[in-house]
Amino acid sequence: RQRQMCIRDREGVKSVSSPPAFDRHQCRIEDFVEIVEQTATMPRFAARLEQRVPIFEAATLRDVIVDAHTQRLVRDVLADVLDRGAGIFVLSEAFEHEVVDRATDVFRSMIDRQHREGRAIGDHYAKPGANDRVWNAIEKLAVEAPEVFVDYYANDMVALGALAWLGPGYQISSQINVVNPGGDAQQPHRDYHIGFMTDDEAEAYPAHAHRLSPMLTLQGAVAHCDMPVESGPTMYLPFSQQYDLGYLAWRHPDFVAYFAEHRTQLPLAKGDVVFFNPALFHAAGANETTDVWRMANLLQISSAMGRAMETMDRLRMSLATYPVLLERQESGFTADQLGNAATAAADGYAFPTNLDNDPPLGGLTPPSHAAIMWEAIREAASPDEFAARVDALVARRRSR
Repeated sequence: RQRQMCIRDREGVKSVSSPPAFDRHQCRIEDFVEIVEQTATMPRFAARLEQRVPIFEAATLRDVIVDAHTQRLVRDVLADVLDRGAGIFVLSEAFEHEVVDRATDVFRSMIDRQHREGRAIGDHYAKPGANDRVWNAIEKLAVEAPEVFVDYYANDMVALGALAWLGPGYQISSQINVVNPGGDAQQPHRDYHIGFMTDDEAEAYPAHAHRLSPMLTLQGAVAHCDMPVESGPTMYLPFSQQYDLGYLAWRHPDFVAYFAEHRTQLPLAKGDVVFFNPALFHAAGANETTDVWRMANLLQISSAMGRAMETMDRLRMSLATYPVLLERQESGFTADQLGNAATAAADGYAFPTNLDNDPPLGGLTPPSHAAIMWEAIREAASPDEFAARVDALVARRRSR
């Protein structure tokens, strides 16, 4: 059965056929435009709409939430905005300035240390070095300034957004991103998980996985300074998360051009938090100022449900099976057979990793454990050489 993509507006519900399997040639700008140009409505509890994006005042939500029932009401509204609404909302004045400033001071010291050490920091969607990045900022903040960490992540609005989209048991990761004066804009994209894949990789996933991917992650950002439009706050295309083929569409020139002409760009104030569906088309803007170092703490909050049931030492499994794979290659196993066995033994996903040591300099992701194993098989590298590559991978992935 073909799934029906619903375009939700207050005048009625229209349907656009969505194929059971996706490829990049099925992307049609006409379908996309019909979805993203739907009418925006004011959600309950919102203070206002700006450029079709609902703005919620944190103080108002704190007054509304007096017990578990009222918190559930607010969470349901926020989740609906992320799913069937604009795909993005702002929580204004979510943080006290003093708490943000203390964290900013720690993050700036980390950036200064990276500069002194001459470290090359990769970026998924911008040229390396164009921005300042602090990978795994959450662990570094906890270790270097635990008092600041506790005061910062005690924030009720961050927890509210995470619970609304993911429920309990979520895990927070964060990266500091500073777009310096004169910094270029990013290209529009979708985010983690399938947003970090090439078109070829994304096409390998079934259609339902494309629809599931955004449900596993919540994307957000805490403004660490005032961000006027000329400083290049993130650009968004409201409702674009509803386009099922979006993970294969965001690189298409016609979709990029449409984004450039129709995207929104909201100024933010220090202490504001923006949350958005990771399938929303978005991109950091160009910093056209000479004196604003635009700092945001980018939050990628993960569902508790994206984990395996058992603990497996896949490094140990790969080291044990690698000599046998070499033997089978010599005896005539096909590439598919070898690849299937390697996939069962090794970790086929590049994340989580330490992006300081294992940056995505050659693409959107660093090489996975399985990719390293498969490369060694193709090269017929010795077991000792493969073990050395595994040791290097382990070293790169350590968080310290």
